[in-house]
This record gives sequence, C-alpha cells and structure tokens, in this order.
Amino acid sequence: VLLVRNKKEFSALGSKCPHYGAPLSKGVLKGERLRCPWHGACFNIKTGDIEEYPSLDCLPCFKVTVEDGKVFVTAKKKVLTLPAVTKHRQHLGLGSKRCLLNRDTMLLLGGGVAALVCAETLRQEGFTGRIIMATKEKHVPYDKAKLSKEMNLKAEDICLRKPEFLDAHGIELWTEKEAVSVDFQKRKVHFMDGSSQKYNQLLIATGSHSSSLRVPGADLHNVCVLQTPEDSSKILELATGKNLVIVGASFIEQSQASRHPAAARDTNETSLQRGAAAKLPAWVLAGEYSNHLPLPFQMLQNRGVKFYMKTELHELKGKDGKVTEAVLASGEKLPADVVVVGIGVFPNSAFLKDTSIARDDSGAILVDLRMQTNIPNVFAAGDVVSFPVALLNGDRSSIHHQQVAEAHGHIAALNMLKKEKELHTVPFFWTTMLGKSIRYAGCGKGYTETVVKGSLEQQKFLIFYIRDGFVTAAASLNCDPMVSLIAEVLCSGKQISKEEAE
Repeated sequence: VLLVRNKKEFSALGSKCPHYGAPLSKGVLKGERLRCPWHGACFNIKTGDIEEYPSLDCLPCFKVTVEDGKVFVTAKKKVLTLPAVTKHRQHLGLGSKRCLLNRDTMLLLGGGVAALVCAETLRQEGFTGRIIMATKEKHVPYDKAKLSKEMNLKAEDICLRKPEFLDAHGIELWTEKEAVSVDFQKRKVHFMDGSSQKYNQLLIATGSHSSSLRVPGADLHNVCVLQTPEDSSKILELATGKNLVIVGASFIEQSQASRHPAAARDTNETSLQRGAAAKLPAWVLAGEYSNHLPLPFQMLQNRGVKFYMKTELHELKGKDGKVTEAVLASGEKLPADVVVVGIGVFPNSAFLKDTSIARDDSGAILVDLRMQTNIPNVFAAGDVVSFPVALLNGDRSSIHHQQVAEAHGHIAALNMLKKEKELHTVPFFWTTMLGKSIRYAGCGKGYTETVVKGSLEQQKFLIFYIRDGFVTAAASLNCDPMVSLIAEVLCSGKQISKEEAE
C-alpha cells in the first residue's frame, strides 16, 4: 500500500504501477496526479483512475481514516495478497456490456494497443453496442515492446488481455482478418477472405510494417524482420552461436542485439547503418560529446558488437538459398548466417490507396486532435497516423510510441461517442539495453542545442534538448524519476528555459 498526503488529505493506493511493477513511491506527485518513475503512466490519487498511459489498468484504492493523529488504512486482506495484475484488474470499471437491443457497430481495424484501448474506453464510457476488433495478427493484443528485449517469449506470455477478458466485456476479436478496402459511402469494410462488415463508426489503427531491404539477395532465407513473437523466436533460434548482421541502428535493433541469452552471447554481431548518426533518435547523439561512438553503441561494442557506420549494404550472398555473406559498398565482406533488417517503417494504409481519405506522402493518415479523419465517422490512431504535436507548435508528425498509440485510442473512443475531447499528451519512450534503462520524454525534432547533466562516461546522465531557447525533450540513463518529472512539467503547459535546464 502506498500512502500519499496531498496538502492535508491522505490517499491510499496500490504501491506498484500495474504496467511493469515500478515502485510508485519513487514517482512524481503533482496535485492529485501520480506519475510512474519508469514509463510515465499517471494515476489519480483519489480514484486510482488512469490519467496517462501506458498502463492499461487502474490502481486499487483503499479507505483512509484519521483518528487522534493516527492514519488508518482499511483494505481486504484478500485484495492485498492477490497478484498485482489480478488486483488491478478488479478496478477497471468496465461496467457496460453488450446489449443486443443496441444495433450500432464500432469497427476497429487493428489488433494493437490503439484499438484495444479504444475498445475498452468505449465500454468504460457506457457504449452497449457491438465492438469488433479485426486484425491480421494471429494473437490477442500483446506487448510488442518486449519482442526485442526478451526474445524467448511466446505470444501468450506477453498478451495484454486474455480472450476471456475480451469475451467478458463483449469485445469481439477477429484474428487473421486483414482489411483490403473500405467503402466510406456505404460504411463497409471488405476483408482478404472475401467477407465484409458494415459499421456506424470506424477506427483505423492498422499500425506500420517494416521497410523492405532492396539489395540483391534480400529474398534469401534467414533474412528477417522483427514484428511478431514468431519473428522474435525465429531470430533467437537462428542467431544462437552464429554470425548475425543487423542492418539499421534503431533502438529496436540495439535492444535485439543486447538481448541474446548467455548461450548466444558469443554470437558475432555486426550492425550496419547508412548515415546512422543522422537518422537515430536525437538523444543517441550523446556521442557527439566524446570522440567515440554514441553511448548506446559503446555499451554494445563492449560486448563484442561491431559497428560499421555511414556505410551501405551492397549485396547479400548465399548458398543453397540461405544467406552466408553481407557485402558492403566498400567491398568488405561480412560472414552472415542471419540478417535482421530494421531500416524504418511505413504505415499500413495501402488498402486506402484509392479512397478519398487524406494521407501524407508516406501514407500516414492525417487526423486532427480528436483523431478524426477528413471523412465523417472515420477515426484513426497509432502508428498509421500523422497528428498535430503540441511540442512541435502544432506541426504534424508520426510518433511510433506505445504510450502515444494508447492515448490516441482513448481520445478516438471519446470522440466516437461525441464527447468532444482533444488529445493532450507528452510522448514518452523507453528501452532497456544490457540491464540499463533509458527514458525519453517530449519531442526533440528540430532541436538545436543540448544541456547535459551528469556523466556520459559513468552512464548516469540527463540530457535536455533545446529548441528556440526552451526544453522540448529530455532523455536519461540511471536518473529516475527525472524524465517523468520533466514530462509532468511539459504536460502542465509550463516551459523550461535553457537557463533553467543549465
């Protein structure tokens, strides 16, 4: 139990964040809002309700009384001794269920967190009609962030909601059901299997897919991408004790390189990236403060990963249909039993190509702060959208973070129910590498200066990203809960000047 005093009032809550179990006693308290120190989830200390994602579950609350200067907390022993996940899910508040008299249908395309949160929010807000989640995935929604971090997990090990949960709340999940076209005039979606479904309101949350490698030999066996639990298991099996080449230097790939079990750590790992320093998230460029590789690269290099920066993959060669060698533009040849490709993503929106829905040059669907598209009764959320970002002065951007996708799904649901609610969130990103946790909050796009606190060499630091004289993002390693604190300040609308950061 966590006992919190706000001014003269006491509240008693569950002490661990339902997301990954972070100790909330080390979080950030601002008024009636408590923010998790690890991943930025926020809860109301009076009700336990979620006020910011990525947690899908509320906190349990307990009765507090004050007598003779002593504070007493009353709770059922059974609740206190339950596993954390079970305990929290008793407080979801999904009171509404399916009512057959309500003929309205909310059709949600996608099986990720944006669609899931949308479905749950619809029920929480009292919608009693039909809710359908249609996804090309084989599984119930799962925690994709873990795919690059614990590569021996099965889908059922990382599911966010079990089928029984969805059934209990009248949320239909159609797996292996890929949308191929939408008739917006008739309000009907057509699927790959030849079936179709009419809707009253539509959410498009189809996510993104990995960019294809376009070099000779890209179609050889053992050239992989990491998108599903099956991909993760396959890469782990193929790479153990073998020569692994990773094309790209994003944090998915760096996490993947750092997460082989002990038996695989003798793997000869090589990472290639064309112009890597220019394309990584801004805060990776911490390396500009030393004469070495950026810090996350140094951490991996110390474990035997070799980096080839600002180079191009020219060709993949193979034998008997399997990749054996990666040839660089310089002519250098790298042994490669397995190649993992991580060179960016594109929105899954090709099925909308011949429609009137507004998309940008990359294919991202354009939405406003209510997640509304240019077509009535059609909303979009998550990786597939480009939306106005407050920290970019309202300029549009696509932000592929789990927490952002969940916030999108929540806002979309409210507006599908005519609640007239606009998005207000500060993007929060995290990753782990070799046991080290890295946090990032805000939007550093277009930053021009940085302020560094702490020591990069000692792997304990906080970096502020400055644009037009003010902090627009922050990143840290081993400095919790500083990024959560900065996220809370940015969320409140306050600005942090460069001078204050220094």
